[in-house]
Amino acid sequence: MLDTDIPKMKLKNKLLLPIVQGGMGVGVSAHRLAGNVARLGAMGTISSVDLRRHHSDLMVQTEKSRNKELINAANLIALDREIRAARKIADGNGMIAVNIMRAVAEYAAYARQSCESGADAIVVGAGLPMDLPELTADFPDVALIPILSDVRGISLILKKWMRKNRLPDAIVIENPNFAAGHLGAASLDTVNDPHFAFSVVLEGTRELLKQLGVEHIPLIVAGGINNPEQMCELLALGASAVQLGTPFAVTVEGDAHINFKRVLTQARPEDIVTFMSCAGLPARAVKTQWLSNYLDKEAKLQRKAGARDCTVGFDCLHQCGLRDGIAKAGQFCIDTQLGFALEGDVKRGLFFRGSEPLPFGSEIRPVRELVDYLLNGIRSLTKSVPSVS
Repeated sequence: MLDTDIPKMKLKNKLLLPIVQGGMGVGVSAHRLAGNVARLGAMGTISSVDLRRHHSDLMVQTEKSRNKELINAANLIALDREIRAARKIADGNGMIAVNIMRAVAEYAAYARQSCESGADAIVVGAGLPMDLPELTADFPDVALIPILSDVRGISLILKKWMRKNRLPDAIVIENPNFAAGHLGAASLDTVNDPHFAFSVVLEGTRELLKQLGVEHIPLIVAGGINNPEQMCELLALGASAVQLGTPFAVTVEGDAHINFKRVLTQARPEDIVTFMSCAGLPARAVKTQWLSNYLDKEAKLQRKAGARDCTVGFDCLHQCGLRDGIAKAGQFCIDTQLGFALEGDVKRGLFFRGSEPLPFGSEIRPVRELVDYLLNGIRSLTKSVPSVS
């Protein structure tokens, strides 16, 4: 556990450090990262997407398979293993959340498995999780946390859930102008719209809660946060906590290959680009060799777009630009490219990254040092308490 004078966030009758580690797939945030974040008293998050890649026995069974049911079953086994392993590391501290994209085909199955396996919270982005209260109705102690980017989206979720006698236990407000991965904007030209600004969304959400007669919901802001001064400013604006992705991805405990971390830490501002993902959402990543080659061919590929069989055999997304022939969306298999990135394959991987400088520059530091710096402004020059594997 870490101490700080900054007020803690109350979530499901538990007091947490006001830091949430974002979910990053494929496999970047698995049990080791999430467990070590929670061990300090914060919220650690496992990304649910294609976790079989962290389990050699499951990959042996499925890597060359075209059997959708077999692959989906393997991923549920992997999710169960990861949650239980993270809880063991956390040792009763903090909370273990599972991040699930609403856009993935197995969203409902991941939500149910997360609850059954003992997750403390479910965090859902990349779409509006209107049905999350029903999916988790048998597990009332599991915190439900949607990721949204503007007051309109928050209003839709609140009003829909209130008709079901349920409220979010917290809301993540993600600014697409700074975040990594899939972004909560309708198109590339709206990513930096002023209505996504934290000050605007926090003020608008507080007014909305007042209008709806809702006393308090913790608001967690996400995107571009990289120093304690910025964190304090956001808490002063009314946020209950902050969420960070990329700074956690490059920690010692981050579950991706060391080469993955080096790509993210060594990226220059001009190397970070926003483009259309195959999920039909804007996305932000490092312009590696693969992404540069893809963007050079994107217009041609989009002109030739046409429906085809899934290249990995298990239809990971409800809607896929490549599989479904959606010309305006990206024409590549995101699971394949993110899988290469997880392994540190610089030539073939897609490396999602936020737009802001990292707290420790090109250095790869332990989770404990990152959290201590954000909360207490301490940049340790000594070895931290060892993390747990």
